[in-house]
Amino acid sequence: MRTLVVDHPLVTHKLTALRDAASDTATFRSLTAELVTLLAYEATREIRVQPTSVTTPVGVARGVKLARPVPLIVPVLRAGIGMLDGMTRLLPMADVGFVGLRRDEESLMAETYANRLPSDLTDRDTFVLDPMLATGGTLATVISMLLDRGAGSVTAICLLAAPEGLRHVEESFADDAGVPVVVVTAAVDERLNERGYIVPGLGDAGDRLFGKV
Repeated sequence: MRTLVVDHPLVTHKLTALRDAASDTATFRSLTAELVTLLAYEATREIRVQPTSVTTPVGVARGVKLARPVPLIVPVLRAGIGMLDGMTRLLPMADVGFVGLRRDEESLMAETYANRLPSDLTDRDTFVLDPMLATGGTLATVISMLLDRGAGSVTAICLLAAPEGLRHVEESFADDAGVPVVVVTAAVDERLNERGYIVPGLGDAGDRLFGKV
């Protein structure tokens, strides 16, 4: 497994605004989409392509196009839905699956309650959208689900990560059997608190995106 922390002034600028408790819901949603698009540029750097040629007004140009099968984007419900627009700006042709996991607030263990994934992901590049990599339990579960279906690569895009969560995912996929597993994030924060929240973090991403329900 590999971790990529995107070090770019625009990424840091937008993340700082996201952290601000004074940012309202509309601002938070807009900033999330913009930040995800920036992270997605790095997350898709090794996406599979194949050679092609096109006819320009003055000749033939060689280039590339995305290889088949098309990538699969997997938002983790519910907060991951708030990242989907930012990702599909770059990959409008991608398929979209969904996974829903609920974290027990006492044990901090993740329990799956929804699964809308293709049964066969052979050779497909897959991208998991989960705003907060906290304990790592949720992300590790989703990555395992994708690898079990034969995914050709798994890249997780997270707004923030905690050291504890990264360690958990790294230990879970230390031997990835030749399948690339990458976590792309805007920052790695200090730690988790006793409730499993990232510190200093940005609060509950789902509540800030959609309100408390």
